[in-house]
Amino acid sequence: MLDKEIKIHKFDRETKEHSYQKDLSKISVADRKNLIETGVDVSEKGRSGTFIQADHSVIHAKSLQKGLEVMNISDALKKYDWLKKYWWNAVSKDGDEYTALAKKDSRNGYFIRALRGVKVSHPIQSCLFLKKENLLQNVHNLIIAEEGSELNIITGCTTASYVKKGAHVGISEFYIKKNATVKFTMIHNWAEEVVVRPRSKAVVEEGGMFLSNYICLKPVKSLQMYPTATLIGEGATARFNSILYAHPNSHIDVGSRVILSKPNTKAEIISRAVTNGGTIIARGHLKGEAPFVKAHLECRGLILSSGGVIHAIPELEGKNKDLDMSHEAAVGKIAKEEIEYLMTRGLNSEEAQAVIVRGFMDTAILGLPPELQKGIDDLVKSCQEETM
Repeated sequence: MLDKEIKIHKFDRETKEHSYQKDLSKISVADRKNLIETGVDVSEKGRSGTFIQADHSVIHAKSLQKGLEVMNISDALKKYDWLKKYWWNAVSKDGDEYTALAKKDSRNGYFIRALRGVKVSHPIQSCLFLKKENLLQNVHNLIIAEEGSELNIITGCTTASYVKKGAHVGISEFYIKKNATVKFTMIHNWAEEVVVRPRSKAVVEEGGMFLSNYICLKPVKSLQMYPTATLIGEGATARFNSILYAHPNSHIDVGSRVILSKPNTKAEIISRAVTNGGTIIARGHLKGEAPFVKAHLECRGLILSSGGVIHAIPELEGKNKDLDMSHEAAVGKIAKEEIEYLMTRGLNSEEAQAVIVRGFMDTAILGLPPELQKGIDDLVKSCQEETM
């Protein structure tokens, strides 16, 4: 059964086609503003490729570097028959009601691939854009980093300024081959009445690395995601970082899971959660199945108002005596002495609280590229101002 509160059948399935934009400068000023907030720059300066999908229509897909492919997944499946062995292999189509829904009615998505040994010089940018009110957007993305390659992907999901209600189901499958690296930063800028159900899994081979950053600072009605990385090769590494801010009436259920199935694999999950009236469920699961694995999970939560809720659920599951896994979790309010200290430095109470919140949500843990850092800092600042 689908989540009862979502009533997915009430969202529209069809919408008009949007025209392909070969020249991104022709995108409207309003849309460009939405795009830049998710890290997508229409000038493509400092980018290795771009993918933009509006509703069900791919309006731009282009690679700017040799050895890098960026295209509509529908076109990729037609071009490469071998892609079928990856399609619905990491993510099970029977995983839950949302994967089943996406399997039945998927509408495009992106295919990003770095060829063997290719190190992409600049980030690839992508955006999944809701432009129609009350639309259900189903996408399926496939990312492959061939042996020895490196990918840095900045992907955003957002709504047009006039859209308040909608739904998004996104399937993402990552394949990181031997000694390859994928850095994946996702920024969610949804609207107050949007329902979001991403389903993501990464498979990491020997010596490979998967680094995932997730940022959600804007209001959203209901968000539920639990991305998983399975380390199937010796020496593989996975890291998940997330920064969450729950506004009043937002319900955010975000977790990360790493399965360490080979020796000498490593994993880290770090979560920063702030609620100013909404609910956050912060999950984390580390499963050690082989000897000499190392893993750590850290969740810190800050409650700013009496209506806010943070529920931290850290899990460690060890199945071998020769492993090292740890976790720590802390949830609470801003310490009175911290506010008092800052007030002695000339700030009033509200300003002091805002400064503490901004420091708590320090994006330095994400290791973002400089060209994206300023935009994220601006989003954090807007949350800081809200606390005042």
